[in-house]
This record gives sequence, structure tokens and C-alpha cells, in this order.
Amino acid sequence: MTSETTPSGGTTTPHATTPHTFQVDLRGLVDLLSHHLYSSPKVYLRELLQNAVDAITARRAEEPDAPARVRLYAADGGLRVEDSGIGLTEADVRSLLATIGRSSKRDGLESARAEFLGQFGIGLLACFVVAAEIRVVSRSARRPDAPPVEWKARDDGSYTVRTLPDSARPEPGTTVYLSARPGSADWLAEKRVIALARDFGSLLPYDVGVGDTPVSELPAPWDRAYAGPAARRVALARHCQELFGFAPLDSVELDLPVAGVRGVAYVLPSAVSPAQRAGHRVHLKGMLLTDRADELLPDWAFFVRCVIDTDSLRPTASRESLYADERLAAVREALGERIREWLTSLAAGDPERLGQFLSVHHLGVKSLARHDTDMLRTMLPWLPFETTDGQLSLEEFAQRHPVVHFARSVEEYRQIAPIASAQGIGLVNGGYTYDTELIERLPQVRPGTVVAELDADTVTAHLDAVDPAEELALAGFLAAARTKLDPLGCDVTLRAFHPLTVPALHLDDRAARHEQARAEEEARADDLWAGILGSLRGSAPRAQLVLNHLNPLIRRISSLDGELAGTATEALYGQALLMAQRPLRPADSALLNRAFMGLLEWATHDEENGR
Repeated sequence: MTSETTPSGGTTTPHATTPHTFQVDLRGLVDLLSHHLYSSPKVYLRELLQNAVDAITARRAEEPDAPARVRLYAADGGLRVEDSGIGLTEADVRSLLATIGRSSKRDGLESARAEFLGQFGIGLLACFVVAAEIRVVSRSARRPDAPPVEWKARDDGSYTVRTLPDSARPEPGTTVYLSARPGSADWLAEKRVIALARDFGSLLPYDVGVGDTPVSELPAPWDRAYAGPAARRVALARHCQELFGFAPLDSVELDLPVAGVRGVAYVLPSAVSPAQRAGHRVHLKGMLLTDRADELLPDWAFFVRCVIDTDSLRPTASRESLYADERLAAVREALGERIREWLTSLAAGDPERLGQFLSVHHLGVKSLARHDTDMLRTMLPWLPFETTDGQLSLEEFAQRHPVVHFARSVEEYRQIAPIASAQGIGLVNGGYTYDTELIERLPQVRPGTVVAELDADTVTAHLDAVDPAEELALAGFLAAARTKLDPLGCDVTLRAFHPLTVPALHLDDRAARHEQARAEEEARADDLWAGILGSLRGSAPRAQLVLNHLNPLIRRISSLDGELAGTATEALYGQALLMAQRPLRPADSALLNRAFMGLLEWATHDEENGR
């Protein structure tokens, strides 16, 4: 009984409410299943297999010696699926099959519910994605005296229930008949059914087949006995080729008894992007759940593809992905630890295979080593880095050089490396993915190692100073050059260094670039913002144009006078910027154009005067 409030605030006499039931538009529900819940019509076969396997599981919970057989027969645009499961009575059919969302797994046998594949009560409806009519004939193993019962439903939402003579189904179990929807007959063709049944059911624990073609292939490849390690490796490589289409570099056993996980991880033979999502295959109690489980492994393990069977992870309602919960997180961490152990064992006992692996997948290991000190320590002698001494590990490089200098970007490294090498400075290229982070962590795993970023001042300090008398003789030229480049935030320095072929070197660091960006923004800003930016002006070092006194061109330019010397200085600055692969600001582009035109004018003017 309830009371209602009137608009004036009073109440009316209590009255009884009439209960109603939801009306379901089956056509709309089928559209929802086919276009939103399930990714493809092919899942209809998985749902049929799941229902059959669950029925057998339920029967064996009461009759451990009961037959466990599923057979599929495709013919004449239809499909027949027979199982030796627990079957249904007429009351079961009216209660379960006629009620959307109702599952026999929720009624009785609750203690065995964890053994069931399907737990959402909508599996049979998935068949309407490809079928216009579903006919179910079933006989109960619990009540052998009950007659067989038939449930027939169409995609318009209508259904009928009737009992049949004993001859219609002599033995307990269930037979499902599908009649194809217009345009869906291909999904029920024998060749397609065999392919789908093998894909979904190859690891099912019961006798499953399509006609005379067996489907289940137990034991799983990783659970089979082999003549030896070599034979096992060959067999798993063949399995990987059949499953994923590539021959693996190696295979990693995945065995987590506590988590109910068994399987194998195959190492990809070629490099892939860390951003590429992996397509791991996950079987749930033998049934393929998904072949796109990108959440199964840590992000750093992008160099493997896994296939596992589990009885502990939870599926989503569509049973096409894994439910993201604490259990999945724990399994992900445990599988990552197993791959980490495999890497450690390679480092300890099979350096040749480790070298082959790192030549392809060093990026993945570097990603792991960023956050795993033990892995960094283990891989330190093996991970390759680009250095001025060639491709070396950080361990070997640190043994050669008292200070491990590094450049943060590839451009900085390529600019400074020839100069640093000529001066005996060891330099590591930290510009590649993860390299700077690993270099900076080096003292944590190698105590006493000194790591320092090679900045402009450090490079300049290692270059040879010019004789004071010679530098004094060039004071006028240097002053004019500094005046020319001062508006660009660049100082000019004279040094003597190798190689002789480099006339000038543009050096800066992050602090100098930040100051340069601040100054440019200040010049473009209004008065208020310019004042704020001006207050942020610090004592950051400026960029430097280092002129090589040993270079013959510099010697000739330094003897020029007047405007031509300034134009030559601008040209040297622009050329050094280009060599350093620095992005050109508008002012730099204008300077390059001006210097180019100035030199052309000077050259053509001399020709006109007969020189």
C-alpha cells in the first residue's frame, strides 16, 4: 500500500499498486547484441559451445562418469549442436529459456558455479545474430523419467514449448538447431563452423568435434611431453607459427599455479613500437575468450605475444575481454615477473641468445630497466648505447672514462661528438628513447660512477685556447662579430680544436635555449606581459659560436674588414646552426638570407670591377 501527495500538499487514501513486468523487444535486443555487445557474429558459435560445455560440467558434478561429448553438424543452411550434458525438463525450459537473463547456473549447483564458462544468461540469444529460428530439444539427466521437451523460438520474440515422445531424445542431453537468417547462411557453413570451432574450442577439456573432424587438441602444446628441450622449442615455435604467423626468437613458459594460469609467451622476431597494442590470446577454462587481450602483460613487455589458459580471471558480460580487477592486476604483475626472470636467466647462462634478443628488442628491456634497479644491474653489461667509442654498454663505457658525459638529444650528440672525440672526451648519445633516464640512473647500480651532461661550457673548456698574442691581433674582428650576433643571444669565442675541417661550432644548452625563448616572447609581448617576462630574466649562459682558429677559412675571414667581416660572421653562424640541426627562428632565417645575398653581392661586385 502507498499514499500519494496531492498538489495542495495533502494526501489521498492509500491504494494498492499493480505490479508490471518489463516487455522486451527481441528484435531490438538482437540488434543490441550484434552491434554493441558482441564484436562479430562469430560469437554465436562460442555461445553454443559454452552452453554445451557448461551442461556437461553440470552433469559431471552429479555424475562424474557421465559422457562428455559435443558434436556440431552443418548442413542445408542450418546447424545442429548435440551435447551429453545435464539437459532440461519442461519446467526448466519454461523457467530458463523463456526468461531473458535467467541462467541455469544461478539455480542449484552454486558450489560448482566457478566451473561454468557462461554466467550471464544471454548466451542463447546470441544465436539470433545469425539465426532466424532456434529449436532446442532436451532431456533431463536429473529426471530420466521426464519426457524430452522442445522449445522453439523465432527472432520476432515468439516461442512455443511442447513435450515430445521418448524417441525424439532417448538419452539425456540437449540438441540445438539453428536456421539461418537471410544473408547469414555463410556463418553456418561447415567450413566456417570448423574454423570457428577450432579457434574457440581447441583447448576445451571434453570431446568436441564438427562431424568427424576433431576440434579439441589436448593436452595444450605447453603441457605436452617432448623428447628434450630442443624438441620442445621446435614444437612451440611451430605452434607460434600456426597461431600468430611468425617464427619466434624464443618462447617463455608461463606457469602460475596459484593464479590458475598456464601458457607460453612468444618473443617477436622483429622490433615493434612500444605503442603498438599486443594481441594476446586468453582461454577461459579452455574456451577462447579473446585474441586481443592487450591488458594481460605490463606495457614494457610489448616484445612478446602470449597464449594462456586460465580458470581464475573474470570475463566481461560479452565474454570478449577480461574484467579489470585486482585479480587481473596481480596476474599481470606475475606474468611480467616471469618474463623478467627469463631475461635474467639469459644474461646468466646464454649470452648469445640474449645478444640476439637485444639486437631486436633492446628498447623493451630499457623500458623495464628504467623502473627496475635489479633489471638495470643485470642488463648493464648488455644494453647497447651509441657512444663516441662506438656501440658499447654503459658498463664498458664507464670502465673507459672517469666521467660519463652524455647529450640529451640526438642533434646535440651529432653536433658535439666529433669535437668531443677529438678532444678525448667520452660522450654517450642520450637522445634515444629511455637512454637519458638510464644514464642518469647509472650511479645507483654502479656506485662511484660520475655522470654529467655535456654542456656548452664543458665543451669549450676542453678546447685549446689560442695564443694570447694571436687572439689580441684578432680583437677587432672578434668585437665586430660579437656585436653582430649579440641581438641573437649568441656570444663569439675563439678556440683551436680538431677536426680542422669544422670552421665554427654552435653550442648551447637547455638553459640557454630557455633564456632565448623567454627573450623572444618578451620582444613580442605587450607591456604588461613583457614586464613579467623581463622579471624572469636570469643569468643563464648564452649560446656560443666557437670559431676554430686552426681552420684556414677562419684565418682568412678574420683578416677581413668592415661590413664584409660582419656578413661572413653571419654566414658562419647560419652554417653552424644548420650543422647543429637546430630549428631556425624567423630571425635566424632572415640572417641566413641576408648573409647569402650579401656574399653574392660582394662576389658579383668584385667581378664587375675586374677582380
